[in-house]
Amino acid sequence: MSENENNMEEMSDCCPHCSGKHKDRDDREKKDLMNRLKRIEGQVRGVEGMLENDVYCTDILVQVSAITSALNSFNKVLLANHMKSCVADNIRKGNDEIIDELVLTLQKLMK
Repeated sequence: MSENENNMEEMSDCCPHCSGKHKDRDDREKKDLMNRLKRIEGQVRGVEGMLENDVYCTDILVQVSAITSALNSFNKVLLANHMKSCVADNIRKGNDEIIDELVLTLQKLMK
């Protein structure tokens, strides 16, 4: 088995929801997405600290709402990038199955 096939197998085994597909992102896109995730991670750690310090419930709820909003924003950016690159490229190549994949993804996001 080639190294690329091993990597794809490992990626598909990372969780039951992974497709095993790969996306090369440019440095700017990757940096933006990583920065967003690092901020969200910091917010989550902040909520953990609030719990440890017995902060009042509504104050924690407001912070969790901010995290939810930040995650939704992350998803919007990632989805827009996906549509402009992966989806558009596949349609140009005649792979209309990508539309079914996009519809399924949107259904999962809108649960």
